[in-house]
Amino acid sequence: MAARRTEAFTSADAAWLRMEDPTNLMMITGVLMFDEPINVARLHRVIEERLLVFDRFRMRVKPGRTSNVLPEWEIDPYFNLNAHIHRIALPAPGGKRELQALVSDLMSTPLDFSKPLWHFHIVENYNGGSAALCRLHHAIADGIALVQVLLSLTDEQRDALSAAGGVRQDTRAANPIESFLLPAVRSLSNALTSAGTIIDEGRELLSDPARVIDVARTGVSGAQALNKLLFMPSDPLTLFKGALGVQKRAAWSEPIPLDDVKRVGGMFRCTINDVLLNAVAGALRRYMINRGAVVEGLNIRAVVPVNLRPPGPITELGNRFSLVFLDLPIGIEDPFDRLLELKRRMEGIKSSPEALIAFGILNTIGVMPQQMAELVVDIFGSKATAVMTNVPGPRQRIYLAGSPIRQIMFWVPQAGHLGLGVSIFSYAGDVLIGIAVDAGLVPDPDTIVAAFHTEFNDLLRLACIVTGDASERARAAGG
Repeated sequence: MAARRTEAFTSADAAWLRMEDPTNLMMITGVLMFDEPINVARLHRVIEERLLVFDRFRMRVKPGRTSNVLPEWEIDPYFNLNAHIHRIALPAPGGKRELQALVSDLMSTPLDFSKPLWHFHIVENYNGGSAALCRLHHAIADGIALVQVLLSLTDEQRDALSAAGGVRQDTRAANPIESFLLPAVRSLSNALTSAGTIIDEGRELLSDPARVIDVARTGVSGAQALNKLLFMPSDPLTLFKGALGVQKRAAWSEPIPLDDVKRVGGMFRCTINDVLLNAVAGALRRYMINRGAVVEGLNIRAVVPVNLRPPGPITELGNRFSLVFLDLPIGIEDPFDRLLELKRRMEGIKSSPEALIAFGILNTIGVMPQQMAELVVDIFGSKATAVMTNVPGPRQRIYLAGSPIRQIMFWVPQAGHLGLGVSIFSYAGDVLIGIAVDAGLVPDPDTIVAAFHTEFNDLLRLACIVTGDASERARAAGG
């Protein structure tokens, strides 16, 4: 079947295109790390066989005839795979610091809008092994879909690809995502079940998102949530808010055993997400105090993406998610008290139609005139300080082009001119925390990462004391 020449933008996809700004690029950036050199020729074949089955990755943006007309995707008549995959070497000694610098530079570099909006860099000398760094524009799809598209390039065994053809040994489904990572898809969808019929209604409205706000007005809770979004005060000025520059900084943590996070969550009857966000809040608190900032009674508002896709495999690209606003209790010093308060706030959001209403607003941005859309983005950007997202990855070790992936990290863009992004990704029994910041606001994100480890180890130590587990207490103390 011949590829379609053009494909319409949805209003949600157009919203992310319109948010593109030199100081806040709307890219999702990911890095995969390997203990061995990756086979570059084999990776080319994998990308050609599995990524390019989606027309979107051969398409470039065709602007609308006027600013009020939605753009289209059109097949790039000059598409060349080699223009989207480049090999690069790190300066000596080729360790984590050098890779973080490379990620930071590429995170600050816009994609070429004359071509399809994605790019791979193969790093051939990282820690004696290699790394693959990818950038994909948010207009192509939301983070959940793009992470799964990237993971669809992988296999569960080293030799799942034939050395000659680069195709799967097993029979491929008609849809390339159909049989891939179904447990992860279900866990992402199940995260929304507490919202009940609100989310079911939201899925029905995906075909007509302009009705979202009208539907929300019909109930008291909907009106309250709409008022919250429209009339919430601006977030306070802190070290993390201010005028943005072009240069970004990226950093990520050492792996944290997922079992340790579950141990803390089980002890305090909190979710994994609650535990990790609490440690992030504590890390931001420590960072501010160390720089002389006043944190007493302080709350910092975070934008948290919420998946609105139905249960089951992701069968199409595009943006099918919304946003909610979470107040992080930075002002609470005691980690246990802070955790309970954060849990209470999260539960309040889950029982609210806030995500549904915000989805309608996002779609509205996509069809607004450009100047009005920018005004709305600025208003919403003033109401928050950070973007924080949590995506569960594969539970088992996976392979790309025959090489086992040791670690995976990714960062979402900070829409609305926000200067701080926090990403949580779990993979093969470990959790990594990624920080992306504006270099002018936070030149040293590694300091936040170190504070996160301290905060989490304090929580783990507290949980071990409560349970009387001496061996685990000693391990936590040594962490």
